[in-house]
Amino acid sequence: MMKSEEIIPVNLGDRSYEICVGSGILETIGVSLLKRFGVRKIFIVTDHEVATHWLGLVVASIKKVGLKYEVASIPSGEGSKSFYQLEGLLNQFFEARIARDGLIVALGGGVVGDLAGFAAAVALRGVDFVQVPTTLLAQVDSSVGGKTAINTAQGKNLVGSFYQPRLVLIDTDVLDTLPQRQILSGYAEIVKYGLIKNRQFFEWLEVNGKKILSGDTEARRTAIVESCKTKAAIVGDDEKETGERAILNFGHTFGHAFEAEAKFNGDLLHGEAVALGMMAALKLSKITGICNGQEVDRVNFHLQSVGLPVNLSFLDKFSGWNVDALVKHIGHDKKVLDGKIRFILLKEIGNSFITSEVDPNNVSAVISQSLEGRL
Repeated sequence: MMKSEEIIPVNLGDRSYEICVGSGILETIGVSLLKRFGVRKIFIVTDHEVATHWLGLVVASIKKVGLKYEVASIPSGEGSKSFYQLEGLLNQFFEARIARDGLIVALGGGVVGDLAGFAAAVALRGVDFVQVPTTLLAQVDSSVGGKTAINTAQGKNLVGSFYQPRLVLIDTDVLDTLPQRQILSGYAEIVKYGLIKNRQFFEWLEVNGKKILSGDTEARRTAIVESCKTKAAIVGDDEKETGERAILNFGHTFGHAFEAEAKFNGDLLHGEAVALGMMAALKLSKITGICNGQEVDRVNFHLQSVGLPVNLSFLDKFSGWNVDALVKHIGHDKKVLDGKIRFILLKEIGNSFITSEVDPNNVSAVISQSLEGRL
């Protein structure tokens, strides 16, 4: 039985939608979809791992209200964000005779959400979709805001579109089946919100972070709601990242480069890359004289205290990476504008800003220090 849920609006005019956060949401997802969207054929996109845990519950709920459905399952892991899997998914849609009044339900983590959302954006020039994130990282970040994409050999999320979901349903119960490493990966994105815009939230995390990681239900719900509120407010003001929304990329310019060099093979999870990238961005903020060392040390201590990596030496195979190769990956990042790389830096915890005026030598120096374990 679904308990009380919290509703967070994402205000985007005729593209507005709600984020619903609560316990037991998957048990009544059929009722929720029928109530909000009427009678439509449902196309559930999930991955092999999520299907073993949650697909049966979702299908049972959809069948209970008499809705017709199809299921498309993709391999688990970042490698599924590819042209190959996109083509395969679209072919499944068309073979199942998808129509514009169909409803695509992305049941899974960020990979499923990104791939299914992009497929929804391009199938028949746009089919409605619903995000049902099953990882902490997807619940607090990728399911909200309408960024959909796949990866290429040159970098992460280089092919995609802004395509907003019609609804985001976040069931906090699904987190109980996640490995601790996945929970930690999502926690990195939670910390990001405190660092870029909400110092009070970061201070709350310093006290409650370990509760979130150990499974405290109320702490997790509070963290998810606060993260979604912060992101919803930013996206509502800047849907397509022409201004302030770029601060949500704090740590990602470095982090995406690290993921690309790791070849998206599972050695480095997205949240781990973000943690590494945030520390690199903080170090860059420090050596350019913008942020004082005490603030940097405070964040470093918190990340290490919960078990997140702070430099690339945490795995031996990364310590041998080439600085120039990583800088090249950064050059392919989507945040390059007019030939200059945009970085998100911190003046202090809770106070971020966007700049293209960064000395490339300092960028290389920070990467070198990360490789050597000196961040």
